[in-house]
Amino acid sequence: MTYEAIDAPVRNGLLRAGRWRPEGGSPYPTVLAVHGVTATHRSWDAVVAQAPDLDVVAPDLRGRGRSSELPGPTGLHQHGEDLAALLDHLGLGRVVVAGHSMGALAAVVFADDHPDRVERLVLVDGGLPLPMPAGFTVDDVMTATLGPATARLAMTFESRAAYQEFWRAHPAFTHGIDASMAAYFDYDLVEVPGGFASSVRIDLVRDDVASQLDPHVLTPALERLRVPATLLRAPRGLMNQPEALYPPDVVREWDERLPLLTVVEVDDVNHYTIVFEPRSAGLVAAQLRDPRPRSEEIP
Repeated sequence: MTYEAIDAPVRNGLLRAGRWRPEGGSPYPTVLAVHGVTATHRSWDAVVAQAPDLDVVAPDLRGRGRSSELPGPTGLHQHGEDLAALLDHLGLGRVVVAGHSMGALAAVVFADDHPDRVERLVLVDGGLPLPMPAGFTVDDVMTATLGPATARLAMTFESRAAYQEFWRAHPAFTHGIDASMAAYFDYDLVEVPGGFASSVRIDLVRDDVASQLDPHVLTPALERLRVPATLLRAPRGLMNQPEALYPPDVVREWDERLPLLTVVEVDDVNHYTIVFEPRSAGLVAAQLRDPRPRSEEIP
C-alpha cells in the first residue's frame, strides 16, 4: 500500500488526513474512516493493516492531530461539513463511512446531512445515543464516559517514552501494546514547555460532547437513517470493565427501531481494542468490504 498525507481546505484552515491505497487500485468503494473523540487518524492503522486491498481516507478531526490548529466551535454537524470538504478536495463522491466511538456519531450525522455521499455506515462501538441521567452536564458526561481519556489532555509528559508508559499502564491494554499502537500514541504528541502533550484540544472535545447531548442533533439523524448501517459492539468498556459502553437493552431498542441497522457482537474486546487488536481489526476490515445494497436501492 501507499500512504499519503493530505491537507484539505475547510473553514478557517486546513484539515489533515491520511490516505492508504493499494498500488493497483481497489475493487471496493473508498472508505472514509472517522476516529474517536480524543484520537487521531492513526487509530485506524491496525484496521488498514488488515485491509491492504482497500482505499481508506481518514482525517484528523478539527482540534486533533495535525488539525489541532483549526478553530472551533465544532460539533457533529461541523465535522460533517469538514468531511464533505475533504471528499470534495479529493474528488470523491459516494463512500463507505466508518466511525469509531464519537466518530460513529459524526458518521451518522454526516449521512443525514449528506445522504448523497454515503453508501453505507460501519459503526464501531459508537453511533447510538448514550443513556445519561437527567441533569447531567457536559463535564459530567465527559467524566462518566471518557474518564482518563480527557484527564490526559491536561497532562505534560517528560518524554515520548513516558507517554507510551502511560498507555501501557492503561487497563484497556492488559495484553500489551504493539508497534502500530505505539506509533499511534507517538503521533498524538506535540512538544510543549516541559515535554510533550496530546495534540487533542479539550475545548473542542467539550464542543463535541455538547453536540452529542443536543436532542436536535444525533437522535433525529439516527431516526431518519436512510442507508444500511452495521454496528460492531464491544462487550467491555473504555477501562476494560465488564459493562459495555452500550448496554444490551439500548442496542436492542435501536435494533428494533431501525430496519436498516444490523448489530454484530464482537467477542472478547473492549472499546479500544476493537480497532487495535489484529483479530477484531480484521473483523472491522471485513465489514468495510462487505457488499450491501447501494443506498439508492433502499426504499
